[in-house]
Amino acid sequence: MMYENEMTVQFLAKSENEAFARVVAATFVSQLNPTVSDITDIKTAVSEAVTNAIIHGYEKKEGMVTLFCGYIEDKVTIIVSDKGKGIENIEQAKQPLFTSKPELERSGMGFTVMETFMDSMTVESVEGIGTKVTMTKVVNKDTFL
Repeated sequence: MMYENEMTVQFLAKSENEAFARVVAATFVSQLNPTVSDITDIKTAVSEAVTNAIIHGYEKKEGMVTLFCGYIEDKVTIIVSDKGKGIENIEQAKQPLFTSKPELERSGMGFTVMETFMDSMTVESVEGIGTKVTMTKVVNKDTFL
């Protein structure tokens, strides 16, 4: 797909890099003059996707998380991917309150939050290969001229 503008960053799968990913995505999207609500939604969804990659994808092992952002007109596409362990059952993982890490006091709401704050979300995963979460959002759709 040809985007009007795009960027890709990679960073170590460390929890301290989750905030970095949020800021990078928000800064990139700011070119489109989004609403404060748009930025908050995008930052929240990116945070959830990156946290899932770090905690569930790599399980305290070394690895890289890739964050892609691109846009065409006012439609933003954000992809968070890892080369971690993958998801055994995507449909089960997407169920509200399901968590594979109850010992970490995880709420199991990551995918639900992503779906709520973005216009669309898809998850592709292969066990032993990794996971790719693709999210889209139209920014400024509530703005009146």
